Amino acid sequence: MRSIFTGVVTALLVGTGSAALGQVSIGVQIGQPPPPRVYVVPARPSPEFIWVEGYWYPQGRHYAWHDGYWTRPPYAGAYWVEPYYEHGRYVAGYWEGGRGRFEHDHRSDRDRDRRDDRRHDDRH
Repeated sequence: MRSIFTGVVTALLVGTGSAALGQVSIGVQIGQPPPPRVYVVPARPSPEFIWVEGYWYPQGRHYAWHDGYWTRPPYAGAYWVEPYYEHGRYVAGYWEGGRGRFEHDHRSDRDRDRRDDRRHDDRH
């Protein structure tokens, strides 16, 4: 009888432990971003620069606009994958290529070696 009781208690503890290790995810849905803004694309500063189209990105409970800009890719052969909204979820833009995925970091926008200083929004 004692071994049955021990088995039941052990099963309950193991079951409770695995439930406690479950993943909980909380997200904020703010809906689809507004349509892109219209603006003039400045001339390419030099051949190694790639144009990153302007886009909306979530900031708190609303979207903020990120102006388009010329930049050097993080590595040779990388290409920009624009952010998109699909099935109620916003997917941030990123760089992709032979060396893998490279997440966009707004801090690199201010890197003078990677971007054209004449066309950039430094408000974020």
